[in-house]
Amino acid sequence: MAGLYLEEFEVGQLIRHQLTRSITESDNVLFSVMTMNPQPLHIDFDYAAKSEWGKPLVNSLFTLGLMIGISVHDTTLGTIVANLGMSDTSFPHPVFHGDTIRVETEIKSVRESRSKPDRGIVEMEHRAYNQRGDLVARCVRQTMVQKRPA
Repeated sequence: MAGLYLEEFEVGQLIRHQLTRSITESDNVLFSVMTMNPQPLHIDFDYAAKSEWGKPLVNSLFTLGLMIGISVHDTTLGTIVANLGMSDTSFPHPVFHGDTIRVETEIKSVRESRSKPDRGIVEMEHRAYNQRGDLVARCVRQTMVQKRPA
């Protein structure tokens, strides 16, 4: 598996994920419609053209999901037990159709589970940037991860 076991995470570790993704109009509209979010800033070009942005904004929950998804291969692919939560989520700059997203993950804390000896909890901060280097999304995520098999 590409994911890391608990013992492979270190506080302060910075993972710069190689996978990047350009966001298309189709991504944004499909995600918004699938999640039943009719916000015209995401799906109505005429409405969005009259906004301060002048064009549709990418749904921030798509951005959040993409940011975490890009991180999975290098962090938790095949080793995660569960997502425990996300906090301190912010979207400091807007994302638009055509933006290319890159992600980095910083490990904030690592500890063994108090109740399950085969796993532990890793807290990581994900940060997503557009092609200009603007921070477009950030969140702190707590995950339960397997320990290396004996």
